[in-house]
Amino acid sequence: MNYRHAFHAGNPADVMKHAALARVLAYLGKKDAPYRVLDTHAGAGLYDLDGINARKTGEADAGIEAVLAAQDAGTLPAPAAALLAPYLDCVRGLRESGRKLYPGSPALALALSRPQDKFLFCELNKEERAKLEKRVGEAPGAEGRVKVLAQDGWQAIAAHLPPRERRGVVLVDPPFEEPGEFQRMVAGLEAAHRRFATGIFMLWYPIKDLRAVDAFRRDVAHLKLPKTLRVELDFAQVRALDTLSGSGLIIVNPPFTLADEMKTVLNALAPLLARDGKGRARVSWLTEAG
Repeated sequence: MNYRHAFHAGNPADVMKHAALARVLAYLGKKDAPYRVLDTHAGAGLYDLDGINARKTGEADAGIEAVLAAQDAGTLPAPAAALLAPYLDCVRGLRESGRKLYPGSPALALALSRPQDKFLFCELNKEERAKLEKRVGEAPGAEGRVKVLAQDGWQAIAAHLPPRERRGVVLVDPPFEEPGEFQRMVAGLEAAHRRFATGIFMLWYPIKDLRAVDAFRRDVAHLKLPKTLRVELDFAQVRALDTLSGSGLIIVNPPFTLADEMKTVLNALAPLLARDGKGRARVSWLTEAG
């Protein structure tokens, strides 16, 4: 799978991932103590949905554009609308200039942060990293709080955990361009948890090959890490190996409110994001508190 963000920004998988990230950051922000975000595969940070790459696929039309339209029409159920508000407000704020922009995880995290929070964004691709550095340089209040690293995300986990703040979230969102990515995620999670057992870990994955996804979930469960949540959203009924039919997140040490929040959010988003109007959300525990 080749998952270059510029082609897929704002699609249903992005909406699901960023809705969850926004809820995690909202929870961390309830305490005055600073937190740190480590994004292992950060991308460019900001995307133009009117750009050539995004329009080539048009995937945002079935993703963020459908959600914003529902918000405008007042058809989002009130509980879900309230939970989605910080995320959607961020998207709308970027569009005040008149450009149809969409935040990658770094831009969303920065927008939802406080002055005391810190960030490490890893991106190996030179072109993507240059765009990310430009975005960070333009972000209000980012100076001194953000480092953009030309470093492999898996190496960053070993080098930068635990964070000085002892609070934070590690987002692992690989491009799935090479075989063995699921195995790397399991090994990376195990190593990262040893170094930062109290951290929140969010691992995104595509749902295409069901055998690979099932094996990945089993391998994560076999790590026996306490408080491991599975969050998945199907937006297509037919699953073919060359078609992205859904996306998922494994979340270790999620905020205690997150499971119920994501059930509320995804049950509202599923009919909007599904190609046939029959999307399916799944939120369950792989391992609970131990």
